[in-house]
Formats: sequence, C-alpha cells, structure tokens
Amino acid sequence: MSIISLIIKREFFAKVRNKSFIVMTFLSPLLFVGIAVFVAYLSSMKADVKRVAIHDETGLFVHDFLAQNSDDNEYKYLDLSKIDSQFLKDSVANNGYEGILFIPKTEDVKALENKIEFISNASPSISFIENTQDVIAQKLTKINLEKAHLDTVAIKNAQANVIVNIAKTSGEQGLKGLNEAKIAIGGAFGYLIMMFIIIYGNMVMRSVIEEKTNRIIEIIISSVKPFQLMIGKIIGTSLAGILQFCIWVVIGLSLLFASSAFLGVNVGSAGHLAPAMMEHSQTEFASSAQVIIRELWNLPIAGILLGFVVYFIGGYFLYSSFYAAIGAAVDNQTDSQQFLLPVIMPLMLSVYVGFFSVVNDPHSSIAVAFSMIPLTSPIVMLMRIPFGVPVWQIGVSILLLFGTFLLVVWFAAKIYRVGILMYGKKPTWKELFRWLKY
Repeated sequence: MSIISLIIKREFFAKVRNKSFIVMTFLSPLLFVGIAVFVAYLSSMKADVKRVAIHDETGLFVHDFLAQNSDDNEYKYLDLSKIDSQFLKDSVANNGYEGILFIPKTEDVKALENKIEFISNASPSISFIENTQDVIAQKLTKINLEKAHLDTVAIKNAQANVIVNIAKTSGEQGLKGLNEAKIAIGGAFGYLIMMFIIIYGNMVMRSVIEEKTNRIIEIIISSVKPFQLMIGKIIGTSLAGILQFCIWVVIGLSLLFASSAFLGVNVGSAGHLAPAMMEHSQTEFASSAQVIIRELWNLPIAGILLGFVVYFIGGYFLYSSFYAAIGAAVDNQTDSQQFLLPVIMPLMLSVYVGFFSVVNDPHSSIAVAFSMIPLTSPIVMLMRIPFGVPVWQIGVSILLLFGTFLLVVWFAAKIYRVGILMYGKKPTWKELFRWLKY
C-alpha cells in the first residue's frame, strides 16, 4: 500500500506543478464568466431593423402589419400592382428591403391560405415566417367568424388564459423558471463530467505512453507491480482533477456572491430570496440576471456538488482504467485512436440521452435505466439530481458504478501488465482479448 501511495503522490505533484495546469485552474473560471458575459451582451444588443415591403391587393392585412412595426421590424406599404415579378426581385436588393410580402387579390378570401408569397433574395428567419402566418391567420379567422355571423368580441372574451402555479407536496411554492435552471445546472454539470473524464483520462493514457516510449516504465516495473502502477496513476490524476474542481467551485461561488450583491439579490438562510434593489435595475439584462441567480440559490447546490464529486470519481476511475489499458497497449497516440471510439461512445450516448430524455421527463423509464447503467450513470444521474431523485436510486447507481469499476480494473490490469512492455507492434482487438487470458 505504501508503494501505491508513493505513486499517487508522484502523479499528483507531477500534475499540479505543471504550469499549464496552474494557469488553466485559475484562468478557466474567468474565461467561462467572460464568455457568458460576452454572450449575454451580444444577446442584449439591438439587431438591425428588418425592412419589409407589403403589396396587399386585398387591402385587408396592410393595417395589421403596419401595427406590428417595432424597433426590430419595419413594414411599409408599396403599390406594385403594375410591376412585374422581376422588378419585385430587383427592388428587394435595390431598396434595402428584407423582402416583399405579396398578397394577391382573390374573390374567395379562403383561397389566400396558400397563395400568399414572400419574395426575398435570402431565406427569411423561421420566427419571421411564423409571425407573418400568425398575423394573416388571425385576420382570416376574424373574417370567417364575421361571415358566419358570430360575435368575435364575445369569442375573444370567452378565451381563457390559464397559468399553472408550481407547488411541492411540502407546501413550498415553486419558482416559474426553476425547471429551466435545473435543466441548465444538470446539463452543465453532466457536460463537465464528460469533459473531465475525457481530459483526465487522456492524461493517464499520455502518461503511460510517455513512460513506455522513454523506456522509463522498464525501470519502474522492476520494483512496482503493473497493477499498483495503474491504480496509482488513476488515483493521483483524479486527486489533481478534484483539487482543480474545488478551486473552480470556490472561484465560481465567489463570483456568484459578487454577482448577487452587485445585482441586489438578497441571499437568505431560509432559502426565500427576494430582490432588494429591483427598482434600481432598469435594464432587461439586469432583471433577467436577478431571476436566474435567485433560482440558482433555490437549487440543492450542496447535493449537486457532492453528487458531482462522487460520480466524477466513479466515472473517472471506470473510464481511466480503459484509458490506462489502451496506453499500455500502444506505442503512440495515433495507434490509440482505434481503441478510443468504443470508450467515448457511451459518454456521447449519455449526453444525448440526458438532453433528449432527462430534460423532457427526468423520471421516465429511459432516464432511470441509463442513470443505473455504470457507463452512462455519471452523466445521466447527475443531470437528474437537480429534479429530485429517490435516495435508493442514487445508492444503487453508485454501488453499480464502483462495482463495475472494480471488475473493469481487474480486466484492464491484465491488458496493462502484458502491453506495458510490448513494443513495435500495433495490437488488434483479437490480441487484446488474448491478453485477457494470460
């Protein structure tokens, strides 16, 4: 055991003393915050005004579109009844219009449902087309109701606007956007786990390949068993990763507290947070940021962070065993590519399952099943935790994860001890399975 501890210390200090590790540890949170602020700034910038010409031969829709004029869209009526279609296309480019909405005159208004055209040089946005269709559909619906001698005002007043309030069985009122915050937090932490497993797993593989190509491994193996060396590398690198993550958490929480104070969000110990300076926040960006931060503080942050550490360790141990075995089997990183795809595929699958299944229904059969399968549970279960997961499911998932790690590390050690001293030959899948029998 003392030998393994020495290997762990060697790997740990080799990682944390690396200049790139130190720089990225403190620079990464600032980069993430900077990117987030930059994206928020870009989204808050005013878009270019879209100028749209309307040629309405019916005269029924032009006023409805002119009423839609805003800072983003500008509609203008043009009488182009004596102009051919080629001039319409040319005028779009020459007069700076986004396009021309052409509404022909018909005897039957219902025929307009599939005869209206939008002429432009470039494809319009989906939101613009949907908004245009909504305006025309509402007008046609009103005309049809009037033809049927139905009271449109009474029908409009009879339409109900239902808002479902969210509440828990404990009596606590839910926040309107809390589900969105849970999706964002779960997705972010699930994605981080995948990235950390790939990054630190590759560190283990590169370390093994480097020692193997430099023939240092021959000296190390003379006094250390291959299994001890593999376990020491995995644990030492994982400790460096956990230290890096803890530093990121401290920096992230500090930035979150600073943002809360700057935006006037009062962080109470009871969990009920209210904006103390809402009247001083005049911009839409500041108001949205207050809501986001307030909802983040209502999430089980401690449970999510603890789950991240546990599933990161379990997932990293599991996948690092594969990475260490691959590093021992090959002589360079180029040869490792044929073995990496089957290792990365479960990680990619878990991300897709998380975003397409957990987001829609975190307690569905698919979400529960993939949160139990060891190869996908580190990501899928972490994405489910913000929505509330029964303790027994988390316990079973963790037991299966670490139990599978012990099984995998036993098989990986067989490949590791054979491949670590193999040089000059590219192994095949058939040879790897044969090494397992040695």
